[in-house]
Parts: sequence; structure tokens; C-alpha cells
Amino acid sequence: MKYRLLIAALLVLTQTIGAQVTVADSSALRPPMNPTLQAEDNIIIRERIEEWRDLKLGVLFQWGLYSQWAVPASWTLCSEPWVDRGGVDYMEYVQSYRKLNTTFKAKKFDPSRWAKNARDGGVKYVIFTAKHHDGFCLFDSKETNYTCTDKSCPNSKHSDRDISRAVVEAFRSKAFWTGFYFSKADWHHPDYWAPEWATPDRNVNYNPAEDPQRWQRYCTFVNNQVRELTHNYGGIDMLWLGAEWVRPEWSVDSSNVDMLGCRGYVQDVDVPTLARTAREKIPDLLISDQNVGGRYENYRVVYDLPNEAYPEEAWEYAMSVGADFAYSKEDRCHSPRELVHTLALTVARGGNLLLGLGPDESGRLPECAVNCLKELGDWLKVNGDAIYATRPVRPYTQDHWCFTQSKDKRKTYAIYLVDEGESIPEVLSLPHLPISPSKAKILGGGKVDVRPDGSGYSLYIRPGKKKDYAVVVVME
Repeated sequence: MKYRLLIAALLVLTQTIGAQVTVADSSALRPPMNPTLQAEDNIIIRERIEEWRDLKLGVLFQWGLYSQWAVPASWTLCSEPWVDRGGVDYMEYVQSYRKLNTTFKAKKFDPSRWAKNARDGGVKYVIFTAKHHDGFCLFDSKETNYTCTDKSCPNSKHSDRDISRAVVEAFRSKAFWTGFYFSKADWHHPDYWAPEWATPDRNVNYNPAEDPQRWQRYCTFVNNQVRELTHNYGGIDMLWLGAEWVRPEWSVDSSNVDMLGCRGYVQDVDVPTLARTAREKIPDLLISDQNVGGRYENYRVVYDLPNEAYPEEAWEYAMSVGADFAYSKEDRCHSPRELVHTLALTVARGGNLLLGLGPDESGRLPECAVNCLKELGDWLKVNGDAIYATRPVRPYTQDHWCFTQSKDKRKTYAIYLVDEGESIPEVLSLPHLPISPSKAKILGGGKVDVRPDGSGYSLYIRPGKKKDYAVVVVME
């Protein structure tokens, strides 16, 4: 906190474990750059990005009206062919959905328990979905009455009626970094989805270029809501701007033009102005303008774990712990082993891991997700030195191995991913490394003897326990 105050003053699923991973061209991960807009060159923001990279593990809570129906977030409002509404007439569905604010109660919402579950899981930062595309605000907005605090919503009688405030305060009290997901698209706002026309897809349903006054009203609305989130909720650390199809013309190319839908309207909400507004009170705020690129995508969010390493990029792999990011009635979660392996693979390739959790309609987290988090946290209590505040090192990932290094480069961590039903072998083959290890040990106890061989090293190990999700050998 002192550091952040000083800054302000100065500024007024499991992936296949295959062959050796190479360093990829960063252009494959990062979208085109506006030639007139330089990459982020603010030294304070760049330092803050490096601090964010140290955290390695975050959690995303995706919760809203949609949790009452256990559907994939607000996507069922979108009239695109892939969306399944169970055969219900589209207009009837939309009218019923939009009334869900009158039944949203969050009777068992307990953000302090969420924070405890996250801390038990070794999580270091939290992103909360303050507003998804449906436009329902889980914060106290004065720009609309479609909020969890409005008297039309039963949640307004809850002691934690301002849900976003309750979440960030609970997590901040336990020293987490905090942030908001905020959709640039708003399917409830009449200046985004104009009620006088059909909505054939997720995009704005009129041409902003032909009605600039209306579009400017919408941009002002978005800017005002960003102001509320960044001025009224203390010093949040991150702002994730969702709805990647809402983007400036310079960022549109053959790889993303299909996002603009059947009409192809460019939707520029003036993110540079949003960023200035957001950083008026939080000058070191990290902003991720999802998949747009440029100065205001301080870190990149991906939904598929890259098969190659991006050691110099700031990126985050987002995956759900359960069946979906939002609450699903399928009581199915990734196993703790899958979470450990995915975390190791992600970090060894240069990224952070963001785990999606979907509370149910009452605000409770699925039991299977809580249990998986606890198992992940137990592994990190022993092996966290190989994860937190590390950087990737060649050969990154190879066969069953993931490699990380302390930032001072004095220690190299070799993480051996143990398959289901496999006991930790007594002899492990290690490829050539940038260092020649003079001594080695196993985190959590056990002994290891390192012997050079023709292809690298042979590790003769006696781990403290024969069964584990992954074993870490630290070498100096």
C-alpha cells in the first residue's frame, strides 16, 4: 500500500505435455499495434506489470442474473446461431431474462468466505464481474436502475447490497490484488441495442457512423460507469475491459473482422479516454482491453493455453474450474491434478493462470470447486517457490518437465508432472539446462543426486512421498 501511495504521489484444460517448447513470435499472441499508438512506455505501469507477473495465480468470479438459470453467462441473450435457448421464442426469452433483476436475492453471499477459499487455494489476485454484456450492474451505478442496489432488485435489502464493494473490501482486507471485469457492450442500453431495430448478433444494431450523436451518448455512459468503478471502490489494481468486438477501426483485420457480425459496424468507445478517466485516482491501474492490443492492453487474456512459450509477454490463461465460467448445474470440476499441471505449464511458458469460479444463484461456490482449490493450495504451500515470482527458463516445457527460474537466476526449478496412477520414478532424465547444477534438493523433503549423462542429467531421487501431483527439484 505504501508503494502504491508513493506511485500516486509521484504521478499525481490440461494441455498435452509434448516435445520441447520453443519461444514463439510475440505477434502470434498479441494483436496488431496501431502504428500511431506506441506500446505502454509509462515506467510505473511497466513496473506494475512485472509485479502482476509475479502473482501467477488469480481467480475470476462470474456471477449475475444468469446464475439463476444456470446458463452460460449472458450469452443466451445473443441471437447468434450457436446459442441454445432450449427452443424458447427469442423475444419471449429476452423479456423473461431482463426481469431476472426482480428475483436476484443472493441470500447466501459471503465475500469473506470467498476470500478464505481463494487464500486457501494459493490465489493472489481476484477479478470480479461488475457488469457482463447483459448490462446488469453488480455495483451501485447512478447511470442506470438496472443494478443490484436498485429497489427493484431484492438484493437491495441485503446487508452487502453493493456486491462489488463487498467483494473488493473482503479481498483487499486479506492483501489480494483486486480488479473488475467490465463489458464495453451493454445489451440493456437503448443506445447500444436500439429497441426500434432487431438484434441479429452481439454487436451494436445501428451504424455509429450514421448516428454519431447516439453513439456518443453511449460512449459517455460507458465512461461514466468506468469512473464509478475506479473512483468509488478504493484502489483497485486491474480493470479488464471485455467485449473484444467493441474496438477501434485500426485494430480490425482479417483475424477479427468476423466479430463485427453481419453488418460490420466499427464500435469505438474511445478507450484512451476511458483509461484517462480510470487512472485519475488510480494512476498505476493495469488495464486489459481484451484482445485489442496497443497501449491499453497491459496484459493479454487467452482462453487456450499456448503450446509455445512467451517469456517476455504479460499474459494470462483463463480457464474455468467447473463446467463453465458461470454457474452450471453440472457438478463437474477439473481435478486438483489438472489444476496443478495447468498452473505449472502456464507459468513455465510465461503466463499467469486465472481460474474461473461461478457462484450459484444464492452466492455459494460449488463444493467441488472449493475442494479443488484447497488441494491446489496445499500443493503450493510446499512448492510455491517454483511458481510465485519466477520467470520461465529454457527449455520451458519438455516431456513431463516444466522449468522456471528465480528472478535473480540463482535457482532453477524443474517441475516433474506426475500422471494419474503413476508413482514418482526413482531415476528421472533431465534435458540440458542453461545452468550446470552443483547442488539440488526436492521441495518438501527428499533427496536427489544429479549426475551428468550424454543427453543432460540423470536425477536419482528419493522424494518425501511417493504420490503427488508434481514433484519439484530445485537446483543451484
